[in-house]
This record gives sequence, C-alpha cells and structure tokens, in this order.
Amino acid sequence: MSALGKVVRAGVGRKRVQTLVMVLTTMMSVTACILAVGLLVAAQGPYQRSFADQHGAHLNVLYDQTKASPAQLAAAAHAPGVTASAGPYQAVTVQPRSGPATKIPPGGSLLPPLTLVGRAQDGPMDGLRLTMGRWVAGPGEVVFLDGHSPLALGDSMQFPDLPGHPTLKVVGLASSVSWSADGWVAPEQVAGLTAPGTTPAAQYLYRFAHAGSDAEVEADHAALAAAVPSGALTGATSYRPAREEANRTASTFVPFVTAFGVLGLAMSVLIIGVVVSGAVSAATRRIGILKSLGFTPAQVARAYVGQALIPAGVGTALGVFGGNLLSVPVLGMAHKALRGGLLGIPLWVDVVVPVGALAAVTGTALVPALRAGRLRTVEALAVGRTAPGAKRAAAGGTTDRAGAAGLLSRAQNLIGRLPVPRALSLGMASPLNRPGRSATTAAAVVLGTVGVTLCVGLTLSLGSLQDGLTADRAGKVLVQPPIEGTPKPVDHVDEAAVVKAIESRSGTRAWYSSVPTPVTVAGNTGRSQVVAFTGDASWSGFQLVSGRWFHGPGEVVVSAAFLRADQAKVGDTVILTDQGHSTPAKITGEVLTTNDLVFLDRAALAPLGGAVHAEAISFHIDLTPGTDTTAYADGLDQAVKPLGLSADPGGEHINIVVLAMNTLAGTLTLLLSVVAGLGVLNTVLLDTRERVHDLGVLKALGMSPRQTVGMVLTSVCGSGLVAGLIGVPVGILVHHQVMPAMARAAGIGVPDADLTVFAPSVVGPLILGGLVLALLGALLPATWAARTRTVTALRTE
Repeated sequence: MSALGKVVRAGVGRKRVQTLVMVLTTMMSVTACILAVGLLVAAQGPYQRSFADQHGAHLNVLYDQTKASPAQLAAAAHAPGVTASAGPYQAVTVQPRSGPATKIPPGGSLLPPLTLVGRAQDGPMDGLRLTMGRWVAGPGEVVFLDGHSPLALGDSMQFPDLPGHPTLKVVGLASSVSWSADGWVAPEQVAGLTAPGTTPAAQYLYRFAHAGSDAEVEADHAALAAAVPSGALTGATSYRPAREEANRTASTFVPFVTAFGVLGLAMSVLIIGVVVSGAVSAATRRIGILKSLGFTPAQVARAYVGQALIPAGVGTALGVFGGNLLSVPVLGMAHKALRGGLLGIPLWVDVVVPVGALAAVTGTALVPALRAGRLRTVEALAVGRTAPGAKRAAAGGTTDRAGAAGLLSRAQNLIGRLPVPRALSLGMASPLNRPGRSATTAAAVVLGTVGVTLCVGLTLSLGSLQDGLTADRAGKVLVQPPIEGTPKPVDHVDEAAVVKAIESRSGTRAWYSSVPTPVTVAGNTGRSQVVAFTGDASWSGFQLVSGRWFHGPGEVVVSAAFLRADQAKVGDTVILTDQGHSTPAKITGEVLTTNDLVFLDRAALAPLGGAVHAEAISFHIDLTPGTDTTAYADGLDQAVKPLGLSADPGGEHINIVVLAMNTLAGTLTLLLSVVAGLGVLNTVLLDTRERVHDLGVLKALGMSPRQTVGMVLTSVCGSGLVAGLIGVPVGILVHHQVMPAMARAAGIGVPDADLTVFAPSVVGPLILGGLVLALLGALLPATWAARTRTVTALRTE
C-alpha cells in the first residue's frame, strides 16, 4: 500500500466517532433526498402510468340482460370506435349492513350502496392488483376497492333482506385503475346476492380509438347505446373523472413535496459541508506533520478528500438502501392516494442523488484541504497547538480578520462578565471560537425547525380542511332512506313527522336536513347540484372560503367549481329556475367543497314550486354530551322506519389523500430533524475535541461533571433559541405559500380558519423545538466531555 493510502486508512480508523457521524449524516441526507425526489417523480402523471400498466378501460358499461340477448350485447364490441372489450361480468347493486362483530361502523349499521361484480382477478382489461389480503377463494368472500372500502380487512357484511341472509367476509383490498366496481366476489356468489324477481346486470369494459376528451367519450357512449336495443344500456362510467381526480390529487402533492425536498437538499448540503470541512480543519496540525514528511499540497488534499469520501461513500450506499426500503410503505400509500404511480424508486434517482452527495462531499473537503495544504509547515504545526482564535490568525489572517477576531474576543469578554455561573458563561461564549461553523450548524437547525413547523401546520390545516370537506356527512346520527326494503315510498316522506321524532327524543342537541332539488341556475355551464337546507346547520362544520352563509330566501352560497364554470363571483346575482318559474338569488359566500354545488334555504324553493328529490333527503343530528349514539340511533330507527327512513350512527371519514400527505410530511420531517441533530452533534463534538486540553485544565481547577455537561449544553442554547425564533416564522411563511398552492391544484380555496392554525399554544412549543433539537444533538458530546478523565484531557494536544 502506498504512503498516501496508509494516511487515508489511518485517518479513517483513528477518528472512529467522527467517521461514524459522517456515515450517519450522509446516510440520512441521501435517504431524505431519495425519498423526496422519488415522491416528486411519483406525482408526475401517475394515473396515465397505471392506466397503461393495468390495461384500464375507457368505459365501464352495465346492461339490462332482460332487454338484450347475450348475442346482441357481444355484438356491441364491434360498435364504431371500439378497439377492445372484456366481459360479460355479472353485477349487482346492493346495500348491506355491517356484521355483528364489526366495530367501525358498529354492527348492524347500514352501509352505502355498493356495486359488486363477479369476476376473476386477472383479465384482458382492468387488471386488479391486490394491495392487502388475498383474492376471493369462493362464495362468502369479497374484495373491496382499496381506499374506498366501507369495512376493514376481516370484517363482514350481511344481507338480511335477501333469501338465506348471505354474509360476506372482507378478505382483501385491490386497486382498479378504471374503478370498475366497489367490490368483487366469486362469479357463483352473484346469484345469492340477487333479489327475487330481478336479474343481475351484465358489465362490459371497453377501450376506444378516440377517448381523449369528454366529447369523444360521449360519442363512444352513444355508439354503444345505438348498438344494443333501446333501454338495454342502463349505466356507463367514464375513466375521465377518475383520471382528472387522480391528476388533481397528484398536483396537490407537488407543492409540499417540493418544499420538503428543497429543505432537505439545502440542509443536506449544509450538514455535509459542516461535517467534512470540520473534519479537515480539525486535522490542520496533522497536515503540517505530513508536509514535514515531504507530502505535497496536492497529496495532502487527495489524502483528506479520500478520508472524507470513504465514510461518505459508506453512508451514501446505506442511504440509497434506506431510501429504497423506506419508499416501499411511503410510495405504497402515495400510490393509493394518487390511484397510480410508482411503487419503487427509479434507477436514475438511485444514481443521480448519490453522485450529487459525493460531489458535495468532495467539494466541501477539497476547499479546506487545499487551504491547509498551502500553509507553511511551521504554521500548520503551530495551528494545532493554539487556541481557536489564534488558529485563524496563524492561518494567514489579514487586518480584517484580525479585526474580526478582536471583535469576537471582546464579545467573549462581555459574555464572561454576565451574572451567571462561570461554566455557563464559558458555554455561551463557545460558539464564538468557530463562528463560521456555528453559524452553518445554526442554519441547519433553522431549516430543521422550518420543516417541523411546516409539518405541524400542514397536519393542522389538512385536518381542519378535511372536516370542512366532509361537513355534508356531519352528524353523530344520520336519518336517510335506505336503498331497499322500505315499507313506504320515499317520495312521500312526512318530514314534519321525522322532525317531531327527532326533536322529541332525549339527547337531541341540534339537527338540520339537506335534500337535492331539481332547481337549475339560468345560464349555468356546469352540472351544478342545488341543495336545500332546513334547520340549524351552523354546527355542521361547513367552511366558507369567502363571504358569509345564506340568511334566508334570496341568498345562496356556492362552490369554487360553480364560480369557475359560470365565471361568477361572490356578490353576483343568479337566477334559479324550475318548472317554468324563476327567482333571483344573491351569492353571499363561497363554500369549501370539491363538488359543483349551490346551497340555499328550503324556503327559497317556495316561488319555484318547492319540488325536491325526496329519495335523497338526509337528516343530520348532533347529540348532547354523554348520549349513547348507538342506543339513540336504534331508538330513532324504530320511530322513522314506518316513514320510509332509517337512522344509523355517523362514522369517522378518513381521507386517504390527507392521511398520505400527513404520513409523508411526518416522515420527511423526521428525517430532516435527525439530519439537523447529527449536524449539531458533529459541531459540538469537533469543538469539544479541539478544546479537550482546555477542558482538562478546567477539570483540574475543580469543574464537576455536571458543570461540564451544563457548559457543553449551554454552548448550543443560543443557536437553538435563535433557530427557533427564525425558523418558526419562516416555516409559517412557507406554510402560507404551500397550503394555497395545494388548494389551487385541487380546485378549491383555503378558508382563513384552515390557514391560521398557528395559535400561541402551537407557536410557543415550536420555538422551543429549535432549542430541544440543538440540546438533543449536543447531549452525547456533553456526556463524553463529562466522562473524560482529567489526566487524559491534559495529555491531549
């Protein structure tokens, strides 16, 4: 082995703690970068990628088998524009109840209407990919659409109104890029789920030569309808809404992943720079020894770059492995939320990120190594024996540097006069020994604090936003028509009797009802649904992006989708029409929802005839504290069942997109915090080892281990507090930019209540978070300094 190789190996082996810190720092930095870049790539066109991989269908069509023969349905595959088809699959639409052992929702709860299809997992179109559990092995089992399952794996659902009262157990979850059904059962199970006197529908899947726009899909739909007898085609679902939803969801990921990616990249560069340059600077005296032995400046630079690259290379390799390992659950959740995308890190990311990390290591090691290599041998040997302030002067200080050193010396003297214990004043003055290194580390802690602040803000904002988006399902108890088995037609619901039953029942705190109407808006270019409200909806959680809630007839609140489609704004007047009647209404506010909706008071329908879609009416009930929800719902159900309705407990609604965002933000924040903590650990470790002789003198003069720990921890308190005071406001500013950008991508606005989530009770702990982060990073070096024996410290140069 050459002399240069021996120097590199000896340097790596001698400084084991420093080498370990460099390995860990590089590993965490590379892991964070690979994960952030992988998420950004995954958010680029995820639906299109999955649509091609899973052979998605442009149209999912249901046919009435009593109105067309199998031959006629098969002939539709030759309709104009059809390029591929699959089917027939038997399909039924049912509304079961949760099994007795189900906890969420409670056993016996009415589940939403479900379309179940009998088919195999694989097929020529819309290949189903299991994401959890297994495929159905026979009758009695069901696999639900992942992300939209009403039950958890292992739960069951029952059909009390069907012959034999069949029960299905949830054995798996699967993804369908075409969203061709809510769930899948064994083909032989369909007959048992078919009500007497009815026939299952036949599902066919189609792909077309031209289906790139809504107009082309409508033309394809018309071609299929013309190819079968009139009335045979009962329903068709286009792939375009699913694609638009997936693309819109993917767009919401980009702003916050970009923000965390930039933070991670900046912090990684800073920390790697601090660790590597600090390691080289700490070896200045050894560089002088090498020069005295005949090493040239170029050889010195290569030796210390090599010493930095070896642990950095190990850390980079571990970071690539860790990033890919961590990407499995993270990208898996993102895949569910985006309804497609990558399930692994692309190869080019595994190449580009490590190359960039090693280039950063090389650059940050080369500069101080060349600077130290150009020192005269005597100066380099002298630097290793002098105090940090003298080191700067010996390293070729100019008049300006000498002036700066004098200023720092005066600052240290001023700190020494503070009325605090001497150990603490020494710690407070310690960062001034290496101001550049301390400032860089403080900047990394600032970035870590920014990341934590952004994560906390996003979690609070997304939770509040989710509450507003699901306000239409608010209520601890819901009263609504079931899909089947009603003893009385729902178009004759006695609403006054329902209200009386609700208000007379003990435990009722408040209620309101909502019902879709056939009312349209004159000149409306979209497909707006007008919903009428009765009762007090103030507790429901509907949030307003701007304006105010309606206060009676003549006023409406609308969604952002309505404002975009009609090019209207809050304050404008619209014309409501129905059955040849019309009435004006003023837009008083913009309500938070992703749908195209118009909300108004039920009394506003009087001039229009008062018609509503009674089959979709729902009563939302809030209960007084301490009321048993299940018992209340069971009792009310007995009262409203003769009226054609059912009462069921409301459930918690978990949005997979919000859950994925919170998980990703938390994961990236944890990585950034660990990287920042390692940066503090490395800085304090270098400072402590450089001043170990001074530490021995202090111990000889009577400094106790507790005072030593206090001195080292105090050295990072100032930078930790400053990092909190700077990082939290910056994090809030970033949050106020990221949240609106995410909302714009989703096609909605952000209510002030969802943006102003940083109450004093939140900001205070966040500011102290910078201090806690710095103290945690300094704890190990402080413990090492306290345990160092006095004799050992005095013998160290």
